[in-house]
Amino acid sequence: MSYSPHRSPAVSAGQAWLLGFALGAVLAVALTLVALFWPVLFPATAPSGDVALADPPPAAETAAAEPLPSPTPQPAATSTPSPTNTPTPSPSPTPVPTATPSPTATLSGELPAAHKLTGFVHQWQTWNNCGPATLTTNLSFFGLSQTQADAAPYLKPNRDDKNVSPHELAAYARQVGMEAVVRRGGSLDLLKQFIHRGLPVLTETWLTHDGDGLGHYRLVVGYDDSARLLYTSDSLNGPDVAVDYDQFLADWRVFNRLYLVVYSPDQASLVAGILGPDADETANLERVLALAQAETTANPNDAVAWFNQGDALARLSRFDEAAAAFDRAMAIGLHWRHLWYQFTPFETYYTVGRYQDVLDLTGKVLADTGGLEEAYYYRGLAELALGQPDAARADFEAALTYNPLFTPAKTALEKGED
Repeated sequence: MSYSPHRSPAVSAGQAWLLGFALGAVLAVALTLVALFWPVLFPATAPSGDVALADPPPAAETAAAEPLPSPTPQPAATSTPSPTNTPTPSPSPTPVPTATPSPTATLSGELPAAHKLTGFVHQWQTWNNCGPATLTTNLSFFGLSQTQADAAPYLKPNRDDKNVSPHELAAYARQVGMEAVVRRGGSLDLLKQFIHRGLPVLTETWLTHDGDGLGHYRLVVGYDDSARLLYTSDSLNGPDVAVDYDQFLADWRVFNRLYLVVYSPDQASLVAGILGPDADETANLERVLALAQAETTANPNDAVAWFNQGDALARLSRFDEAAAAFDRAMAIGLHWRHLWYQFTPFETYYTVGRYQDVLDLTGKVLADTGGLEEAYYYRGLAELALGQPDAARADFEAALTYNPLFTPAKTALEKGED
């Protein structure tokens, strides 16, 4: 059969119907397959401007007080978090670097169960030198090179001085370009907050040594909740001394849970944020007083709690109440060395006019210690009030012989010469 290439062959009506039916079936199958596989091949996306957002994180906590005053800036402290309780590595004069903490403290979130700072140059104390040794160990964390031999002439010119006050330690830290804050009423949680954020804490505690008790500074550098241990750099016992939580709290309470934090000036807001309301010293003392009052209510025969209550009251200038609290503490009984380190009873009894009590207390302390500038000073004040200027002058001079840098005795002598 022949046909023209320019013309299609004729199609019958039956053939046309069959062809249309077949094309319709193919199209239906195709549409069904597209409907099934389109979401897989081309997943839907939200249109721009209408994307769902996760809930925003809570606002970071900010410092509860104005940043503490600061001198010439120094390098910020550095620390290395430790997930395990490994001993402190061999001392190195350069602290292990980490990121500098944010100027505004962020205290949200849970603390890790364990954390330990490293990078200290441990100072083994020489005779009667735990204050200078512990402070310079603390300073080494910030890369400073001072040793206890450098600090001792400033902190205790007399080798036999039995006490270096925390405020004297803070003053020396500022002398070398750091900042420092002294507060009372510390807690385990507060220690952990500071340590986790890269700041060791210098604490004043009781220590049983050679069968008797004495005051002793310890630098807290780490903690472990699972073992219930604090890790301390102890100038008397070693660079990595573990102390049970309960034992440490009992020793710390004797000094009203006093602590000193040394920090670089650019960490002022961080420190204030950790302290919270305690950044204000009066607020801190009011809280310490409430804690001591709760302890004396729970146990009226707790001499340390009565003493701590008197100490807080005296620092709040509530001297009549302080005298009553100190009377209770002494009637119950304090350790014979207690007044070698804490002098608010002297100030209190002098302020309320109980001069003979001042003479009795300071006389015993001087007999036991062989000399203490604070005891000489308050005895001199009481003697002056009792009309004994020559005896007072002798005691003020004795205070300066013992510690030539003790300003209150120098001021008292100058007033006597006017």
